[in-house]
Amino acid sequence: MDRKTFLKIVATVPLTAAAMKLYELNKMTQPLSNTAKMPVLFLGHGSPMNAIEENEFVTGFRNIAKQIPKPNAILCISAHWETKGTFVTAMENPNTIHDFGGFPKELFAVQYPAPGSPDLALETKSLITTTEVGLDDKWGLDHGAWSVIKHLYPNAEIPVIQMSIDYSQSPQYHYELAQQIKSLRHKGVLVIGSGNMVHNLRMLAWDKLNAPEFGFDWAIEANEKMKKYILDGDHKQLINFRSQGKAFNLAIPTPEHYLPLLYSLALKEENDNISLFNDKAVAGSLTMTSVKIG
Repeated sequence: MDRKTFLKIVATVPLTAAAMKLYELNKMTQPLSNTAKMPVLFLGHGSPMNAIEENEFVTGFRNIAKQIPKPNAILCISAHWETKGTFVTAMENPNTIHDFGGFPKELFAVQYPAPGSPDLALETKSLITTTEVGLDDKWGLDHGAWSVIKHLYPNAEIPVIQMSIDYSQSPQYHYELAQQIKSLRHKGVLVIGSGNMVHNLRMLAWDKLNAPEFGFDWAIEANEKMKKYILDGDHKQLINFRSQGKAFNLAIPTPEHYLPLLYSLALKEENDNISLFNDKAVAGSLTMTSVKIG
């Protein structure tokens, strides 16, 4: 970000005290350093209990962290932060948000004290020109972010910011918005979409919760088609998911867990390899399928 752009932002946006202490100003006028291209992840986060359980999905998260360069910072698009408009967290020390109920006290005791990154928040804001991006000082890290990132980087040493999902906008809008932040991949930023490709909690088979790889026929059908489109690079079909028939409609009753996948796919560049991991169904109507791009 050049100084002129920064000064325009300062002049037009009310910046929070937490995000914009005076000593930060000079630092934020400098662009983030160029690096080798980072990969992009979409993580099927599933139950919040994955934060404290030992299972194959947690192992998959840890293994993928070993396969990628250590990032300078993380930008996470989580299914659990929906807003009117688009926002990025801009505080220095985001809170760990326990945005769920009915789980053991051990889960509520988990803290993930990763620092924030006001400079990455400003950089992200400056890249997006199709809408005004707000700087948020109230949200923090919800469980869609910390419950998976804690397995990738358990020491909480990597700065993390979140970008919200504007619930009033179309899938095409979200895909095109995400394309505007592609350059962050070349600045040491690991972008993570966190949701689930198939996510219908109302149809969850609780009696099959511990059954290995149990998925309803429609869930398997939708998941297989999604994977084919992902591997074929056919993003148009994935953007137009409402035209894909009954299996997709059952798999995506509401879009918030699916849209983070579109954010991740929008950042794919030519010649990026794509691989899948944690590709299993849970309790009939949920899939943990995750994607590594690059």
